[in-house]
Amino acid sequence: MTNNNFAPQQPVQPTSQQPIQPPAQHSKNKKSLWKRWWFWLIIILVVFAIAGQGAAKNNSSAGNTQSSSSTTSQQSSADADSPDENTQNQQKESEKSDVPADYKSALRQADTYANTMHMSKAGVYDQLTSEYGGKFSAEAAQYAVDNVKTDWNANALAKAKTYQETMAMSPEAIRDQLTSQAGEKFTPEEADYAIEHLND
Repeated sequence: MTNNNFAPQQPVQPTSQQPIQPPAQHSKNKKSLWKRWWFWLIIILVVFAIAGQGAAKNNSSAGNTQSSSSTTSQQSSADADSPDENTQNQQKESEKSDVPADYKSALRQADTYANTMHMSKAGVYDQLTSEYGGKFSAEAAQYAVDNVKTDWNANALAKAKTYQETMAMSPEAIRDQLTSQAGEKFTPEEADYAIEHLND
C-alpha cells in the first residue's frame, strides 16, 4: 500500500545572499530597413529594370523612325520609276495570279526535273505529260517547260559528265545518248556544247 500522507515540501532557500534572477532576455537590436544590405540590393535592381525599359522604348521608337523613313524613301524611289516599268510589273503580277494551279504545279515539278535531275526540255515535257509521271495536260506541261528557269546546255553537260564518269563512254557514244529519242532527248546544239566542254 502506498502512503498518501505526504509532507509538504519546503522551498529550497538559496545559499547565497543574492536573489535568483530569471534568465536575461536577448533583445535584438533591430536595424532599420534602410540599413539592411538586401534592401539596397532590391532598390538597385528595380532602378536598373526601370532604366532598361526606358532605353528599350527609346531604341524601338528610333528603329520605327528609321524604318518609316526608309519605307518613305523606297516609295519615293518607286514613284520615280517610269510608268512603263510600273505597268510591266503590274502585268507580270496579274499574269502570275491568273496562272491556273495545275500550271503552277507543273512548273514546280519541271524545276525539280530540270535543276535536280538535269533533264532536257523534251525530257521534262515527256515526264510531265507521262501517264507514269506527272499526268499534266499538254498545255500545263508546255507552260512549265517554257517558264522553268534553267540552263539546258548546263544540263546536257551534267548528263554527259555522268555518262563519262560512271559508264566510261566515248564522246561520240555520249553524244548519241544525249540526242537519242529513247535517251536524254537533248537538241544537237546542246549535245555539241556538252561534248565541247566535257573535259573542262
